[in-house]
Amino acid sequence: MPGLVVGLLLAAAGALLIAGGLLALRGSGARFALGRRLAGAPELPVGALLEATDLPARAVRVAGRVRCADPIVGERDDRLVALHRDVEVRLPRGGWRTIERVRETRAFELWDHDGSVAVDPAAAAEPLVAIPHVWHGDPGELGEPFRGAVERLAAEHGRPAEARATTRMLSVVDRLLVLAVPRRDGAGAVRLDPPPGGYVISSLELDDAMRLLGGRRRGLLGIGVAAVAGGLLLVAAGLVTALAASLRG
Repeated sequence: MPGLVVGLLLAAAGALLIAGGLLALRGSGARFALGRRLAGAPELPVGALLEATDLPARAVRVAGRVRCADPIVGERDDRLVALHRDVEVRLPRGGWRTIERVRETRAFELWDHDGSVAVDPAAAAEPLVAIPHVWHGDPGELGEPFRGAVERLAAEHGRPAEARATTRMLSVVDRLLVLAVPRRDGAGAVRLDPPPGGYVISSLELDDAMRLLGGRRRGLLGIGVAAVAGGLLLVAAGLVTALAASLRG
């Protein structure tokens, strides 16, 4: 049955195209799941949430400013409520290896002029949706306390070719968007619970956050989306062709 063979070949080609598209999307650095969660929720200011008679049953994007009595003091005297830093080295074989992972947070109040609610960024999904500060350089430039880790990796895998440090921060001066599930406690006060996967916290307005989550390699992003879409069409066409052929046979 040539029709059945053609249909199966079309479906197989579509599956390969989808697989290639997914690899391209991964290489683009896009964070589709995080972006979909953040953009797909309705936005409410803190005051509107506190005044609501019936709280939304699903996660909402809550907008407000930061208030924290005991912030983290950064290296440049920044006052922060979250500091995420990853220091990595690229091995000759095996890709990037993390040699330091810092996660410092402080609980804070998300507020506007009509009230406030507490948020603990220790329960945040990663990455924080904030403009990352990225340093690239030679592994020898890392110095202490990283020298020992670099030397051990060099002995085991060969000298690392490159190093990078990526830092994301949430500051007390930021206006934040927090994806959270509103609930009432036993006293009837509103609280913000982390949704499955954790709070999504952005220091950027939604449009800017979506651009950041779209990744740095926009060309690969476009290729990946087109490949996945084309692959789905081929799979559908192949299955329809194969089904029609089998019915005729």
